[in-house]
Amino acid sequence: MVAYAQNELTSATEMSKQFGRYLSSVSSGMVEKLAILKNNKIEAVLLPASVYENLMTLLEEREDEAILETIKTRLQTPKEAYRNGRDVLEALDLSVDE
Repeated sequence: MVAYAQNELTSATEMSKQFGRYLSSVSSGMVEKLAILKNNKIEAVLLPASVYENLMTLLEEREDEAILETIKTRLQTPKEAYRNGRDVLEALDLSVDE
């Protein structure tokens, strides 16, 4: 769980009243993140665009690594273990025509 300092929390109402000030504090680096509360629960977090972009890049890289691992595992499968596509569809009560 992420910890937030007191200056990294604000209510949705306060955010709507002083959006520019809060945006400036995040984009200038005065705070590294800003949690927006609604009914005393964190609803959203405001981050600098560069941090968000880095997070998305890391997520994509992790997904790519998971796909690569799946491919490597499947390449290890002996051909005798392969299943015919039509048999799989039949077992699922499906057909190519659907």
